[in-house]
Amino acid sequence: MAAVPGVRRSELGDALRACRSAFIGVGVMSCMINLLYLTGSIFMLEIYDRVLPSRSVPTLVGLIILACGLYIAQGVLDTIRGRILGRVGTALDETLNNRVFDSVIRLPLMIGNRNEGLQPLRDLDNVRSFLGSMGPGAFFDLPWLPLYLAICFAFHVLIGVTALIGAIILVGLTLITEFMARQPAREAIGLAARRNDLAAASRRNAEVLVAMGMSGRMSRRWGEVNEKYLEGNQRASDVTGGLGAVAKVLRMMLQSAVLAVGAYLVIHQEATAGIIIAGSILSARALAPVDLAIAHWKAFVAARQSWHRLNILLEQLPPHEAPTLLQPPSNRLSVEGVSIVAPGDQKVIVQDANFVLNAGNGLGVIGPSGSGKSSLIRALVGVWQPVRGKVRLDGAALDQWSSDVLGRHIGYLPQDVELFAGTIAQNICRFDPEASSEQIIAAAKEAGVHEMIIKMRDGYNTQVGEQGTSLSAGQAQRVALARALYGNPFLIVLDEPNSNLDTEGDEALTRAVRAARERGAIVIVVAHRPIGIEAVDQILVLRDGRMQAFGPKEQVLAQVLQPRVAAPSPIKIVSDSGAAKP
Repeated sequence: MAAVPGVRRSELGDALRACRSAFIGVGVMSCMINLLYLTGSIFMLEIYDRVLPSRSVPTLVGLIILACGLYIAQGVLDTIRGRILGRVGTALDETLNNRVFDSVIRLPLMIGNRNEGLQPLRDLDNVRSFLGSMGPGAFFDLPWLPLYLAICFAFHVLIGVTALIGAIILVGLTLITEFMARQPAREAIGLAARRNDLAAASRRNAEVLVAMGMSGRMSRRWGEVNEKYLEGNQRASDVTGGLGAVAKVLRMMLQSAVLAVGAYLVIHQEATAGIIIAGSILSARALAPVDLAIAHWKAFVAARQSWHRLNILLEQLPPHEAPTLLQPPSNRLSVEGVSIVAPGDQKVIVQDANFVLNAGNGLGVIGPSGSGKSSLIRALVGVWQPVRGKVRLDGAALDQWSSDVLGRHIGYLPQDVELFAGTIAQNICRFDPEASSEQIIAAAKEAGVHEMIIKMRDGYNTQVGEQGTSLSAGQAQRVALARALYGNPFLIVLDEPNSNLDTEGDEALTRAVRAARERGAIVIVVAHRPIGIEAVDQILVLRDGRMQAFGPKEQVLAQVLQPRVAAPSPIKIVSDSGAAKP
């Protein structure tokens, strides 16, 4: 479909336009279904006006067979239409789920953790679920309302006017539902996100809550948040449910009103008895899509809000364009005037960092807590984008690489280690389906963790559990070190890699850093303990986000650790009499 000038295209819109043939098919089926909906009215009209006066049983049997055939055809078409709409929702999900999942990963790196969580995935589920429900079918049936009203007018003007008044009232109720349900539905979604975030945080910190006696207080806090969520959800349900009940009652009243008008016309010999029943059935059928639309309005509002949020999200995070494939880096890491701001913040954490490391160099980054060490290395591995300056590998800025390609040349051990559900081997090889056993074992041996792994019950096939819960903190850190070393990356960045290690682990870490440097890798280690920087040859000192010193290890450490000579304190001379004399 060609783009219309001045109309902004969206990925969601393009995904639905790709299903336009399915929507055309649904439209054709809706036409046939709505024509078949006339079966009941025509059947009752023929019974009262033809069969009963003639007392013809063969005519009755023929009408019954014909009506049953039409009802079956209507049911088959309705089922097919529902399945097509369900498949459209599935196709939309299949087209966009990778993009939405990628946005879930990228969003915190751009705006920080601002309670977005898994909302984009839930939004996609909302859109898909609505497309697979009866709601879209009601919207496809609504355009046929004038046809039913026209037939009602054909029966008699008074019947048509009665049905038209009912239609206007129900359409008005639909608009009122839209107006009144929008804000409660938006509030309910926000409260649901808060509740889910609290539950996820409590689950992650279960040990802290129990050990420090916080579970009771957190339960009360959960109760307060949950109560607000239930109140908000109840308000949204009350609006749509109440108006839906009103619509249902009005539709029943309208049906009775049509019967009354038909009876009045029969009494005055302006209509036949069959028109009474046929008009009642037809008017009810005319307003059924409106009634169904009101019943599904809550889901429609939720899907529309989800659609809007997804459009904004996908516009903010456009898909990556595949850059020109560069040669693997092998010579130099250059940090050129880099200043760093945390995602979603304004405060500069690291300012004007400048240094160069060549192949085989090892850099130890030291400094007090809050000096910007972890922020700096996040920029070095491409996780955070500098607000100024560039980080380059062999002269190419990191943004000239796609993250998947760049990741092959980088080994990263974050301060907060977290493994993924799967085997130890899968975690070491970064879930690479083409990884060989030789590569996995080589990385484990380089990290000094091979002997530890093979002593486990299932060896490399040991399941680490969700978030690595089946391993101790030290074991998880050593497996994560092997993951960072997997594939012999050129740049290896380790943030406090020995925080959970024992003496054996410290020694293995030192050997791994030396081995990586000997093969030509650049290794950067953030450490608070001297044992972490034994195998490096360069030191960078950060304080308050600024470089205080950079250079050879011995020279910088001598400068940093140089003892300050204290000023001599005044000497007091005490006489025999006890009086102090200066």
